[in-house]
Amino acid sequence: MPIPARGLLNWQFELTWAGRGELERVDRDDFLWRPAPVVWTVHRGEDGRWRPDWAEIEPDPMPAPTVAWLSWHIDWWWGTALAHLEGREPTPREQVCWPGTGAAALQRLRALRTAWAAALDASDDATLEAPSAYPWPAEAGLTVAHLAGWVNAELMKNVAKIGQLRIVRAASLACQS
Repeated sequence: MPIPARGLLNWQFELTWAGRGELERVDRDDFLWRPAPVVWTVHRGEDGRWRPDWAEIEPDPMPAPTVAWLSWHIDWWWGTALAHLEGREPTPREQVCWPGTGAAALQRLRALRTAWAAALDASDDATLEAPSAYPWPAEAGLTVAHLAGWVNAELMKNVAKIGQLRIVRAASLACQS
């Protein structure tokens, strides 16, 4: 018996979100730890807001992200995906700031999880089959179901990166002892 698309996407999302244990284990000091000499991180501006490093064209070599940058990145793309799913105008990337602490970043991600799950639950077959122009061009011919599958994959990838950074930092600290 085939599984309806929404059921499969919800199952996959919940499976992916279960990996958040990596997020929950991140130590306060992990967020701004620099894993390499060339990094993308977040910087507190004179106005007190934390803004990420960014380049329209990825530099070579690609900078290693900090956990703070990755948590900002998840916040930005997931919020944008949610806005598209709900038919709202997304907040421009330049206006999405990191909240300033790891605890606040995790709180934002939990809120996005709740909002995303609710929006996905409210989606019927017609919604999932509707065209989606995020994160690809409209002419790609992809659907809201593709968007939901992309969110699951992107979340899994970013949470895995955060987990790896946490492991590398812990191992490097152990070597210093």
